[in-house]
Amino acid sequence: MLEQNSIVLAAAGITKIFGNHTALDGVDIAFHRGEVHALLGENGAGKSTLIKILTGAYSPDGGTILVDGNRQGFATPQQAQAAGIGTVYQEVNLLPNMTVMDNLFIGRQPRNRLGLVDRKRMEREAEDILSSYGLAIDPRAELSTFSVAVQQIIAIARAVELSGKVLILDEPTASLDRSEVDKLFEIIRRLRERGLAIVFITHFLDQVFELCDRVTVLRNGLLVGTQTIASVDRTSLVRMMLGKDLAFHHPDILADESEPGDTLMEFAGFGLENSVKPFNLKIHRGEVVGVAGLLGSGRTEMARLMFGIDQADSGSLKIDGQTRTVRNPRDAVSLGFGFCPEDRKVDGIFGDLSVRENIVIAMQARLGWFRTLNRDEQLEIAGSFVEALDIRTASIELPVKLLSGGNQQKVILARWLATDPRFLILDEPTRGIDVGAHAEIVRMISRLREDGLSLVVISSELDEIVSYSSRVIVMRDREMVAELHGADIAPGVIVQTIAAQQPEVVA
Repeated sequence: MLEQNSIVLAAAGITKIFGNHTALDGVDIAFHRGEVHALLGENGAGKSTLIKILTGAYSPDGGTILVDGNRQGFATPQQAQAAGIGTVYQEVNLLPNMTVMDNLFIGRQPRNRLGLVDRKRMEREAEDILSSYGLAIDPRAELSTFSVAVQQIIAIARAVELSGKVLILDEPTASLDRSEVDKLFEIIRRLRERGLAIVFITHFLDQVFELCDRVTVLRNGLLVGTQTIASVDRTSLVRMMLGKDLAFHHPDILADESEPGDTLMEFAGFGLENSVKPFNLKIHRGEVVGVAGLLGSGRTEMARLMFGIDQADSGSLKIDGQTRTVRNPRDAVSLGFGFCPEDRKVDGIFGDLSVRENIVIAMQARLGWFRTLNRDEQLEIAGSFVEALDIRTASIELPVKLLSGGNQQKVILARWLATDPRFLILDEPTRGIDVGAHAEIVRMISRLREDGLSLVVISSELDEIVSYSSRVIVMRDREMVAELHGADIAPGVIVQTIAAQQPEVVA
C-alpha cells in the first residue's frame, strides 16, 4: 500500500468551466513517487483539461494543487516545469531540424567562463544522458533522422532533465510498434525505480495492466474512481469508463428484432494499414448497425474509411451488387452517403454560416455549382427541416454557432437528410447535448430506420446503442472482433466483449 507521505503531486476539488460546460467537477487525484498511474476516460471525460491544469496551461476555476505538500498556482507551463512536472505529448514537441543535443538542452545550454555555449561539454553530457536511456546515437545528428520511438525517448529524457519529479506521458505508444513499446516500457520502469511519479494516459487497456500500478477513471468531467491494478479486472474497468452499473440491468430497452431488408452494401476485406484491420460487413436496407468499443478501438477510423475521408488500401465495396470505389467524400456523397462526425464543432458545423446555409450546403454540393439553389429554394428546404426536426432557433439566418449543441447536431442531421441519402453514418450523435435533445435524436434514429434508411451509429452510450440497433459491431484494438445479434445485444454482453472476456448471462 502506498504511503501518504509518498505523494508528490496532488489535486483536490479541481473544477474547470468553459461557458456553460463544466469540463471538470471537483476532481481529486494524487500521484505517488515510484508509481506508474494510468489516467483513463473516453473523449470528453476531462483528461486533457486536467493535464493542462496540472501543467500550467489552464488555470482551474476551483480546487488546489500541491507539490510535495506545498500549495502551487501555476500560471504557465514553465512554472510547472520548475516545480518538477514534465509532459511528453503524443505529437513530440521537439525541433526536428535541430540536433539531438540541441533539443535536450534548448533553453539551458551549458556555458563556458566567457558566457558562450560550451558545445563540447553539451555533447559529452548529451552522450551520458542518451546512454542512460540505452541510446547509442550521435548527439550531433539532426533529430529528424531518427524514428518516432527514438524521438519519444529523447523527449522523455528532456522532460525528466527539466523537471524530475512527475512525468506525464500523453498517448506515448499510439505511433509505436510492439518492439518500440517494449523499449519504452523498459525506460518507464527504470524511471519508476528512480522514484519518479509517472502519469500514463492511454486507450490501450492491455498496456495499463502490463505497466501500471494504479488507475484513475474520469467520465463526463467527474472522478469515477481510483483503483490499484491488482484490484480491478478488464470488465470492471470498461464499466467504469462507459457508464454506471445501473445501465447494465435496464429492463425497458430492447434491441430491434425486426427482420432486415435486402442487402444494400457489402464491405469485404475493407481496411487501411495502421488504421483499421480488414473487416467484412453487410448492411441491409432499413437497419441500424451499432458500433461499440473504447476510444482508440477503431470506431471512428472505420467510419472515416466508409465515407472516403481515408482511402482503403485493401478490400472492396459493393452497392446493390455492383462494385463501387470511394476515393473521397465527394464519391461517398454521390453514392448517397452522409456522415455526421464526432466533433461537430470542428468537423461538422460551419459556425459563422447561418442555419439555412449549413442545412443546404451538402445538397448544393451534390447538385453541383451549375445547378445553384436559389434563395427561395434554400428557405423552403431549410424551413421544412427546421420544422420537421424541431430545430430551435430564433431565425434560420442565425449563425449556427449560436445554437445549443443539440440543435447544432440536428442541423447536421438535416444537412444530410436534405440530400435524400440511402446510407447515414453517425459518430457519437448524442455526445455533449442536453437530456431532451438526446432523447429526440435517439427517437429520430429509430424513425429513420423505420423509413427504410440504413445507418451505422457509433456510440459510447450502451443503453442508447442497444435501444435502436439491429446488430452491434464491437471494435477492439482497431479490429472488428464481434457481431452481436438478438439477445446478445445487451450492455453487459457488449462490455464483456470489449473487455475480451467470455460473455456471462445477463439477468
